[in-house]
Formats: sequence, C-alpha cells, structure tokens
Amino acid sequence: MTDATLERVRPRDRILGTARSLFRQCGIRGAGVDAIAESAGTNKMTLYRHFHSKDDLIVACLREASVDADKGWGEILASHPDDPRAQLDAWVLLIDRYIQDGMCCEVANAAVELPEAAAEVRATIAEFKNQQRERLVRLCFSAGIRRPEALADMLYLLVEGARVSRQAVGVGGPNRSFVECARSAIALFAAEGGSA
Repeated sequence: MTDATLERVRPRDRILGTARSLFRQCGIRGAGVDAIAESAGTNKMTLYRHFHSKDDLIVACLREASVDADKGWGEILASHPDDPRAQLDAWVLLIDRYIQDGMCCEVANAAVELPEAAAEVRATIAEFKNQQRERLVRLCFSAGIRRPEALADMLYLLVEGARVSRQAVGVGGPNRSFVECARSAIALFAAEGGSA
C-alpha cells in the first residue's frame, strides 16, 4: 500500500491486512508485532488497542480468511444456480486455480505452524476447516452423491495434498493432476448409483 492509501484505511483494517500479508510472507512466528505495526503505518499501542494480543490478531486474520472463503463459495453457487454437479466442478476448478497460482491456505498454514497455539487460535482453525468440510458435504449431497461425506473427505484430502505438493515442488509436481484426480473421485462416487 502507498502512504496515501494507508492513511485512508482505518487503523484496524490496515493492521489486519498487513498482518495477513506478513504472515503469508514470513510465517506467523516470523512476523512480530513491531514489524506488523510499522508496516501498517501505526504503532504497537494502536495495534494492542485493536487486538489485545498477537493471538487475538491471529484469530482475526483467520476469520478474515473465512470471509474470503465465503466469497469463493458465493461465486461457485452463483456460477451455476440450481446445478449442484456443475457447482461441484466449479469448486474443483476454483481450488485448482488457487493451488496453481500458489495461493496458500492461511488457515492450514497456521495449523501447521502453530501446533501448540492458544485454545482460541486452535478452535478458530478447527471451526474453519470443519465448516469448509461441511459445505463440501452439503454440495456433494445436493449433487446426488449417495455417500457425500466419504466423497467430501476424499476431495478435502486431495486439496490438502495438492497444496502441500505445490508448496514443496512447485507447479510441475503432482498438484498439476488435482483436477483430474478430483473429477475421477466425483465420477467414481456418482457411478455408485446414488447420483441424480
């Protein structure tokens, strides 16, 4: 952000946006509150006025990531109204775009980086991941899949594996097969006789 842009954004929003950016670049442990406050064009006192601790800031960042995920789900549902199978394929393509563009999952990164995090941070991570899984279960169910939870779990694990593959070996790794693997899993479950 430019200095002029920083001045127009409310301090809380500046801090939150800056923290998310630094957490992605440096890791949560690598981005201290001093660096976050300075990069946000503010000071530690202002940061702590809006977020009582770094854990509070982490939770707020994870909740913002959840809001972003909600927007993605909204795009998926709007792209193919009343066609859950097409929505499921749109989900696959959206996730693949995120993976191939190298977009990390902030919540998954937090889970890996902070295994001993405060209870509120861990609860926020679990809530987000469970919520995403449940949305996927509902979408699979709406698409007429007889065992929606099993398919959702398979797709969920494919996503997590593809993200790690992309981070570890880049675009040339197994992550490039995500769409093919996900569509194969969907076709396998749909062929069980429970698909509409």
